[in-house]
Amino acid sequence: MPDLYPFLIQPEFKERVWGTRDLSPVYAREVTGDPIGEAWLTADTCKVTNGPLAGRTLSYLCRRFEGKFLGDVAENLVRFPLLIKFLFPQEKLSVQVHPDDEAAKAAGQPCGKTECWYVMQAKPGAQIGLGLKPGTTKAEVEQAIHENRMEQLLNWIDVRAGEMYYVDAGTVHAIGGGAVIVETQQNSDTTYRLYDYGRPRELHIEQGLRATKESTHAGRVIAGHAAEDRGKAQINLIASPSFIVDKFALNQPWSFQRPKHAVRSVWCMVAIRGCGVIETDDVPPVTFSAGECVVIPAATERFILKPQWDVEFLCSSLPVEPVEHPRTAISK
Repeated sequence: MPDLYPFLIQPEFKERVWGTRDLSPVYAREVTGDPIGEAWLTADTCKVTNGPLAGRTLSYLCRRFEGKFLGDVAENLVRFPLLIKFLFPQEKLSVQVHPDDEAAKAAGQPCGKTECWYVMQAKPGAQIGLGLKPGTTKAEVEQAIHENRMEQLLNWIDVRAGEMYYVDAGTVHAIGGGAVIVETQQNSDTTYRLYDYGRPRELHIEQGLRATKESTHAGRVIAGHAAEDRGKAQINLIASPSFIVDKFALNQPWSFQRPKHAVRSVWCMVAIRGCGVIETDDVPPVTFSAGECVVIPAATERFILKPQWDVEFLCSSLPVEPVEHPRTAISK
């Protein structure tokens, strides 16, 4: 069996005050303790569940295999580059902002935090707060925080299932209740909380205002290219300088083949519906279903994904060539 093979990853469930005890439609597990707000799928501490490296963390795989695992475009070979999560908000998350790469590194952090949100499910009235209203200044933000009305300065947007939103670093943002979201982000947990609706949690006003950009590229991503062929469909949900996310819907097998001599990236395949089986040379098949993630090392040349009986999944990776910010729109 090869040293590197498709890795099935154990999710890490995180308790949050704004979370839920009902994790459907993703997970069937019963939550009896505090509400769960997030399921982390590719944190450095997440563990492999299959094969000889079962029990090892993604951080261990990065340190041991470096470029063979992460590919040619990862800047940091000791950290997994992307953190992918399911979010289950039932109440509003705090109004927050994340630093960009330059600001994060100046503060001693490995990278900034640009992210995107794929809306997997949304109840009527589910909203996100994305960016400041046009013309809003940092001085006005600071004043609104102290006057307990900060949320009024955000663009509140009704969201629908199937939409993708881009949240580049420096964007002031919040997530309302009533949606299930798949978040793909740079692997950073640097968050500056600007406002929390009076909840007794620490705020980071000075750092947050310093990281805030009055105008950003954030918004609903305008749909990318799509391809369909006899029970197989692929659509590019987003391409950005920090990540690429494609969505696949299959009811027929699909053969994945990396081009020879091409720049490569590790792939993260997250099932959002159904079940699939990944088959590759000299490795036992790997089965994954809704809520599970399989990480495909950059060194894996090819594999076949067979739906059982159909499967939908997101495939996240690093861009292998320069990419501009995506085209976005802000709609109410």
